[in-house]
Amino acid sequence: MPLLALLLLLLVVLAGCADPKAVAPPSPSASPPPSSAAPAPKPLAPRHRGRAPEQEVRVPHSASGRYAVVPGSDRARRGRGALVRYLVEVERGLPFDPFAFAAEVHRTLNDVRGWARFQRVDHGPVRVRVALSSPRMTIRQCLPLRTGGELSCWNGRRSVINALRWAKGVPQYGGDLAAYRRYLINHEVGHALGHGHRRCPGPGRLAPVMVQQSKSLGRCRPNPWPYPHGDHDKRR
Repeated sequence: MPLLALLLLLLVVLAGCADPKAVAPPSPSASPPPSSAAPAPKPLAPRHRGRAPEQEVRVPHSASGRYAVVPGSDRARRGRGALVRYLVEVERGLPFDPFAFAAEVHRTLNDVRGWARFQRVDHGPVRVRVALSSPRMTIRQCLPLRTGGELSCWNGRRSVINALRWAKGVPQYGGDLAAYRRYLINHEVGHALGHGHRRCPGPGRLAPVMVQQSKSLGRCRPNPWPYPHGDHDKRR
């Protein structure tokens, strides 16, 4: 057999015996396709579980200048002690629900830490009128006492509640608007019941409700209640 033909035959035999895996080029390893999904969001921080802050209300400096008695009645709390008839008035044109205001006043006055037992009516005779008033109306109603449109007062007939203070509170109460509103009611109604102003009895002690807490606490702690430690009716 010629030499050239022998070489060609040898190449054919070797090619047939070769391992195809050995001669085939290695296939590149497939890389995972890029993910189109957005990264998982971080969990939200837990929300404060306390009472949600009330939406701030814009109180006009002046409203209609006329009061309207909130209609309806509410019973006094059960118990012993004096029964006080009162009614609630709201100056027309203020951005407050008169019935909601009356309900809050009634809850405050009939708390067992309060002055007495209060029956709400919508006609006289009454011992006290609780009147929500614009700053301008407060200035007029409280004369000759100068409120500057900032304070509330007792004018001999009405516990005049300044709507600006009702809406915003004071820094002394640390943002606790509900507690400050209770103070406003109990303080001004306290005047109607014959109680005068008092001073802070000592550093760190609860301020008596007749302290002028809207101005300053002295060195006392805020307190909205006449009898903060319990029902005084039971001790009579």
